[in-house]
Amino acid sequence: MTIYDLLAEKRDEKFASFQAKLVPNIPAERIIGVRTPQMRAIAKEVYRSVDRDEFLNDLPHKWYEEDLVHFFVIAMIRDMDECIRQVDRFLPYVDCWPVSDQATPAAFKKDHKKLLPHVKRWIASDHVYTARFGIRMLMNEYLGDDFDEKYLKLVASKKGDDYYLKMMIAWYFATALAKQYDSAVGYIEGRMLDEDVRRKAIQKAVESYRVTDEHKEHLKSLR
Repeated sequence: MTIYDLLAEKRDEKFASFQAKLVPNIPAERIIGVRTPQMRAIAKEVYRSVDRDEFLNDLPHKWYEEDLVHFFVIAMIRDMDECIRQVDRFLPYVDCWPVSDQATPAAFKKDHKKLLPHVKRWIASDHVYTARFGIRMLMNEYLGDDFDEKYLKLVASKKGDDYYLKMMIAWYFATALAKQYDSAVGYIEGRMLDEDVRRKAIQKAVESYRVTDEHKEHLKSLR
């Protein structure tokens, strides 16, 4: 049974139509219509399968859901070097935000010092979804104990007109306002981001349950 066969068994045409509206930049014909929990279950099967490497090497994939399963499989790889290698092979084929956003490799938590040069390299990429993935990894892994104020500057200095890149920068700063408020708020106060990004970051932060009411009121005054 192929990966497509496993996905086709879970097809939901109404859900496919819904997904097509969420990802308008890829052809609707590429979307089978499979929900995320079902794709994660399929990815677990693939990860344990003898056909795993064949699937990971078969790029590009035809179907949107194959791309998602691919990244879910990569996220399960325990060896950090191999995980990064597979991420590097796959990122050039990522062509939409859900594929960029839904997989978070557990192996990345093992060694943040070793991971950081790769995160910086991904952020520097001209490929929108590689850069978006890199910013998301910086957000997920480096806004806690390993935070450094220079990471804020790294993201703020990333320029590009693509909507999905800008929204990732806004998401990063909204999360930074929740986790590292004292360091991040200066970027909002000083208007150090593109105005549309700054406004979206404020909006997301104000909507977040992780930002204090006091901080939300100050952010609202900066709109």
